Amino acid sequence: MNDRFEIIVVGAGPCGIAVGAAAAKAGVSCALFDRGCLTNSLIDYPYYMTFFSTAIMLEVGDVPFTIPDSKPTRREALAYYRKVVEHWDIDVRQYEEVISISGSEGDFTVRTRSRDGAEHDYQTAAVVVATGGFQSPNHLEVPGEELSKVRHYYQEPYPYYDQEVLVVGAGNSAVEAALEMYRNGVHVSLVHFLDTIDRGVKPWVVPDITNRLDRGEIPVYWKHRVARVTPSSVVLRSEDDGSETKIPNDFVVAMTGWRSDHSQLVDLGVSINAETGIPEHDPVTMMTDVPGLYIAGVIAAGHNANKIFIENGREHGKSIVAHRLVAAEPNDI
Repeated sequence: MNDRFEIIVVGAGPCGIAVGAAAAKAGVSCALFDRGCLTNSLIDYPYYMTFFSTAIMLEVGDVPFTIPDSKPTRREALAYYRKVVEHWDIDVRQYEEVISISGSEGDFTVRTRSRDGAEHDYQTAAVVVATGGFQSPNHLEVPGEELSKVRHYYQEPYPYYDQEVLVVGAGNSAVEAALEMYRNGVHVSLVHFLDTIDRGVKPWVVPDITNRLDRGEIPVYWKHRVARVTPSSVVLRSEDDGSETKIPNDFVVAMTGWRSDHSQLVDLGVSINAETGIPEHDPVTMMTDVPGLYIAGVIAAGHNANKIFIENGREHGKSIVAHRLVAAEPNDI
């Protein structure tokens, strides 16, 4: 065994970092492992995104998030969370994927694989799964989705200049992507299975997208779904009468959301609510129904990823560390 810790965290996103910061503050040994880089999920956010939350609501580890404006950009958040890691000297193992977890409370073995293919074993008293909600996209499940023109992420408009692009969805991600593409020379249209934009769209964005849709500057297909995708077109199906509409298309940007990967939790015996997708856990301590195994962040939200954000998921770290201080023997910490 290479090392032993009181807590090992699977995932080094903001909520995983919050666990590491809480552990450092309490003097509890802790390491974070991530198959990608630090805050890997934020790396995939649109380059010029502005958070809905204010900077103060994204703070972790009692480290001030000081910026000139109230709402931080993606770039500012990336810099901030790296400062938190430096401030608390959090042990983060980037590009080292957790491939298996075995054992029981007080004596878990976590096996990892680094990017050179080497495997390592670590012992820990407790494990926190903080892998977020972006492991797998919500697929359209239609013929043609496997084509390379279908994207489940969006970062910037420039690759789509002068192209026919269909954005699927009407939430924040879909609306902001459509607006940015519209303003950068993209022939963008929108399709949504309901008849209006989602209620959760940022208030300052609503008038902008409403005006673009009302004026026909961004064509919209309300109460339609994608039926199939071809190399040069998309076929939409009406929710009302089942009629189909074929439109020319170069790219499909499916902003249909993502979901957590529960396979690791299931393999360890954690119960998952079939309806909500929420892992069984104590909301006070964040421990699952497997002793010594905890969850933190968006993974605790199940299918409704909008239920937990950084601003409430960041509190999970304090709860977990407080519970470990009670559960652990003094000489195990």
